[in-house]
Amino acid sequence: MTHADEIIPADYRHLLEQPNYGHLGTIRPDDTVQVTPMWFEFDGEHVRFTHTTYRQKYRNLQHNPSMALSIIDPENPFHYLEVAGALVDVVPDPEGAFYVQLQNRYGNPSDVPPRDKADRVILVMSIERATKQ
Repeated sequence: MTHADEIIPADYRHLLEQPNYGHLGTIRPDDTVQVTPMWFEFDGEHVRFTHTTYRQKYRNLQHNPSMALSIIDPENPFHYLEVAGALVDVVPDPEGAFYVQLQNRYGNPSDVPPRDKADRVILVMSIERATKQ
């Protein structure tokens, strides 16, 4: 059993496992919140996102590593899962391979990396708590 298994309610885990769109919240340097729709992948322990090093969300996470992801259940929009934690790793992805993997996961088949591949990284989020409805 992983740490995430202890936190994520079993009947909501599918929301992390399926290619649902999530809304990722981070804290800007002026301490206001930024929320952005994101592709993601859950590896059983962490949530991973593709991003670039020159966008605001990356700068936010350098200032404050706190992150939260909410996912609305597409089968029942009255249900949602929120997982919250922190940025625990930034993995260089200079070929954009993880971007390609996610774009295929989300139904846009291609093996062409993004134009900004040289600036691509994988943001790795821990899961410290979860809420649901």
